[in-house]
Amino acid sequence: MRRRAVAAGEPGNNSAVAAIANPSLYPAREKRVDLLRWRRIPGGLRYLRRCGVMATVSRILPSLQTYRVWVRSYDKLVPQDAVEITEHIRHMTARPLISVLMPVATHDLSSLKQTIDGIVGQLYPKWELCMGVEPAGFAVAAKIAATYGDRRIKLAQSDSGAGFADTANAALALAEGRLVGLVQVGDELACYALYVVALEAEKHPDAVLLYSDEDAIGPRGRRFRPHFKCDWNPDLVRGCDMIGRLAVYRRTLVERVGGFRRGFAGAEEYDLVLRASEQTTADRIRHIPSILYHRRRGSERMAAARESLCRALREHLLRTRIAAAVTPLPPYSARVRYLVPEPRPGVSLIVPTRDRVDLLQRCVDGLLFATDYPNLEVLVADNNSERVDTQAYFVRLQAEPRVRVLRYPGPFNFSAINNFALGQASHDIIGLVNNDVEVIHSDWLLEMVSHVLRPEIGAVGAKLYYPNDRIQHAGIIVGLGGAAGHAFRHFKRSAPGYGGRLALTQNLSAVTAACMLLRKAVFCEVGGLDAANLAVAFNDVDLCLRIRERGYRILWTPFAELYHWESVSRGSDLAPEQVERFRRETKYLAERWAAVITHDPYYNPNLTVDRENFGLAFPPRVMRPWREHALLGRP
Repeated sequence: MRRRAVAAGEPGNNSAVAAIANPSLYPAREKRVDLLRWRRIPGGLRYLRRCGVMATVSRILPSLQTYRVWVRSYDKLVPQDAVEITEHIRHMTARPLISVLMPVATHDLSSLKQTIDGIVGQLYPKWELCMGVEPAGFAVAAKIAATYGDRRIKLAQSDSGAGFADTANAALALAEGRLVGLVQVGDELACYALYVVALEAEKHPDAVLLYSDEDAIGPRGRRFRPHFKCDWNPDLVRGCDMIGRLAVYRRTLVERVGGFRRGFAGAEEYDLVLRASEQTTADRIRHIPSILYHRRRGSERMAAARESLCRALREHLLRTRIAAAVTPLPPYSARVRYLVPEPRPGVSLIVPTRDRVDLLQRCVDGLLFATDYPNLEVLVADNNSERVDTQAYFVRLQAEPRVRVLRYPGPFNFSAINNFALGQASHDIIGLVNNDVEVIHSDWLLEMVSHVLRPEIGAVGAKLYYPNDRIQHAGIIVGLGGAAGHAFRHFKRSAPGYGGRLALTQNLSAVTAACMLLRKAVFCEVGGLDAANLAVAFNDVDLCLRIRERGYRILWTPFAELYHWESVSRGSDLAPEQVERFRRETKYLAERWAAVITHDPYYNPNLTVDRENFGLAFPPRVMRPWREHALLGRP
């Protein structure tokens, strides 16, 4: 199956495409099954011996790449692993005491022993279990705890009655460990969970919050619904409880912010995350990319819990003096609308083009007449248009006071064209817009401006659809296919995406220049687009990474929606010179940003880099979380 190589950023084109030129990187989309594909698996028979038959078959038949196979191949402890972990614990320089907090309601007592068994069975020995119990169930809980004869198990009765906050605070009052983490009755910890947490704390002694990936576990022990999370994502956490469990805090931090609070039923932990994050910096929040926590209860929340989440978020915005409104979203998330001052700040929208007046006119008409934003100008940057109808349209545009036509002769160089047009922009906010973008909702620009005005945000991207209402752009994941690619490409417009991320504002490593907004000062600070090395492809990815390098965040919002016809204004990019140029620019990106490509902080190393669907990674090397994360370490 052949796949077009699409040049990034060209008029009417996609901006950064994942590993585009190599169709072998997309085996899951091939309709024909190549039974000899296993011969291309690195390691060949060695892979079969180390990973087993099921993992090898899943590599040959991607449709079998299920979580059940993944767990069996990569996440099962063998006796030798336990020996290695026990030996490594003996040589740890710092073995912090970890206090496991367990709020116990009366209706939880039937599942209590099962969860205690998981704590007692931890390979890491320096823990204490602190149970805060409702008064009505205290006697039964104490009797169950006594059967273990373990002094590390402590109980306290909540003084002020029933409720999650009361029992959690009663457990917190018992804690003596430097680190505290919460476990819900009925759930389970991986037997190596506290060991991995202790190692992360040892490697990062300044960390005040550590959190892991998680999944669900059925009554017969079958694991399902994995949630492989990204690293700390400030804008995502302002829309959902992205931390979840297992979350382990520095005890002094939890005590300083007042512990758990009443009045946030179903969102007490989320409220704690927000308050704790206000007292620290991003570099002191660590994500552990391993499944350490197994939820036995469903993750569904009631409407009351969603309202509690919104209440916690509103109070967070008030405490941090951010002018914004919060709107609840189903099933358990929210949207933050940042206020834009009046009068609205001016925006200069730069539209590179070459002929195809039908596309250009639809784009410009949408910007001028279908956009509900009063203070904007459109700079049409013409690169060698030749058609008579195009020239006639340019003449008509001169009568529109909000439009200027700029001439940029010479070879096509997307970076150079936009850098040139930026120098002609009248406003402090600039937008890079492809000539084949079509406005859907009138408030798209207001949404993007509301974020770009935030001083910590360096660039803002939009949600773009193909004309068939499939996702074209929902942010860029660096490392897909060895370079960069669009998250969730070809997903349905209504799809929630992995972890609901298609419906939530969030930080990402990069966004497409097909529709990007940023402040002119930021653009100039990083030196603009790289016209020398990235004339066509990946210039937007490189720009975003340089912006991040300066300490700004990149933001993608699903609430600015547009169509992107992608590539219809150009011919094939399979000409030899185009392919060579694309490979050269891909090589430059991979070498310039090798460290980021290896680990995109807004993705997860357990997810595939071969496809854009957030599927599971099935690497050719055995990947044990207690080895990969703990023994080998991460940056």
